[in-house]
Amino acid sequence: MAAAGDESAAAAAAAAAGGAAAGEAAVDSKDLQQQSKALDKLTDRVEDRQLDSSRVQSAMAALASSKEADWNAMRLREKELAAVKINPADVEIIANELEMDKKIAERTLREHKGNAVAAVRFLLR
Repeated sequence: MAAAGDESAAAAAAAAAGGAAAGEAAVDSKDLQQQSKALDKLTDRVEDRQLDSSRVQSAMAALASSKEADWNAMRLREKELAAVKINPADVEIIANELEMDKKIAERTLREHKGNAVAAVRFLLR
């Protein structure tokens, strides 16, 4: 009889262990489902956000036209500066007294429309 009691106790322990394993399996499957949903949320966002090629092309065209407009404005500014009459003696004096390159002195003088005093004040500030 003791053997029969041991068998029933072993069967009860096995049933209890099986119930615990079933409970753990349910918890594990819930965790796996939650992880799967979290992963789907991360990957779904990439699919929702597709690039529109026409928008990209229009943006690139706008950038190109803006760059071309800036280039044309710079060329026009250089033409205006080249048309300014300056005294070569003023360039020489500014370059020597402020110990700078003659090109910088000439450019600054042209930007100030040949006014040597304004150019020097600009360079000294």
